[in-house]
Amino acid sequence: MNNNYQLIDNYFITHRDELLTYVRARLGGSAEAEDVVQNVFLRLLTSTKLLTEHTLPALAYTIASHLIFDYYRRRTSYHEYEHYIHQVCSEKLSTDSVYSIYEITEQMERGLARLPENCREIYRLHIYDGMKVSEISDFLGDNYKSVEYRLGTARKAMRQYLRAI
Repeated sequence: MNNNYQLIDNYFITHRDELLTYVRARLGGSAEAEDVVQNVFLRLLTSTKLLTEHTLPALAYTIASHLIFDYYRRRTSYHEYEHYIHQVCSEKLSTDSVYSIYEITEQMERGLARLPENCREIYRLHIYDGMKVSEISDFLGDNYKSVEYRLGTARKAMRQYLRAI
């Protein structure tokens, strides 16, 4: 294992700039290139694969190309979402129809106040604390199916309330 660290260290010292040039060319000179190269070496250091002087360059460039694909995949998703939001905002929404976070929270709290206590507690744990049904069941010491049923009931009631607003 110590041999791998020494091998990666030597490769980093001698070939870092070469790998950085490769990544910059693929990212169009993006500032993300430094981060990608750093992540390549981080992944190499945490890799459990057998590394030799012959396999290390190929693995480094393979990891770099995968990280570049990930970068473009995230960037594409971001741009698609940004385009969608811009389109929706310019076509359908006026400034009067957009709720602030405060108003949405206030509406949620009003809806929660209408729920029975046992459903309200389960819904809060699910929505605000991000707990799953099994986690809520363990936390409250209730039957899984009972928690699942009460969460379903709370969701239906909240949907009806929020539609009526």
